[in-house]
Amino acid sequence: MMDVKGMSGVEIEYIKKHHKHEIKDNQCSSFLIKHIKAPVHLVWSLVRRFDQPQKYKPFVSRCVVHGNLEIGSLREVDVKSGLPATTSTERLELLDDNEHILSVRIIGGDHRLKNYTSTVSVHPEVIEGRPGTMVIESFVVDAAEGNTKDETCYFIEALIKCNLQSLADVSEALALQDRTTDCN
Repeated sequence: MMDVKGMSGVEIEYIKKHHKHEIKDNQCSSFLIKHIKAPVHLVWSLVRRFDQPQKYKPFVSRCVVHGNLEIGSLREVDVKSGLPATTSTERLELLDDNEHILSVRIIGGDHRLKNYTSTVSVHPEVIEGRPGTMVIESFVVDAAEGNTKDETCYFIEALIKCNLQSLADVSEALALQDRTTDCN
């Protein structure tokens, strides 16, 4: 059940279309929306880089992809200190350059996120008369042992908010750089 209070019809439709998760009894799920003042192509160029999440995810220090960048590819992510983890093994579930959707499943690592899957979709919009982007990230995960579903969701939402803010900062800086370059 999603809380649609304060959401636009467009946001609701994108969530229904691209963010379907089967949620089991011991799992929690949520989604976050971020509006970014940068065109879709810039934002997507960062989001789609399964091989370089550290370009905008502040908690990732290193990433190594095994094999070609395709559905089923695995990446080994090193996490910066300060989080209750040091490594994560993740599989690319979906990379759709036409619809701008990326889905990743965590399959291992020294953390408490079990059966975690996230989906990110990137959509064009106009913000203050300029090309902008709406990013929606959703996830489903088992409630961490010793924590409630709410506590688990709250922790993951906090991480995603940081990642989305960083994505906005990096994308908007690139967009500003593009606009300045166009003027010269």
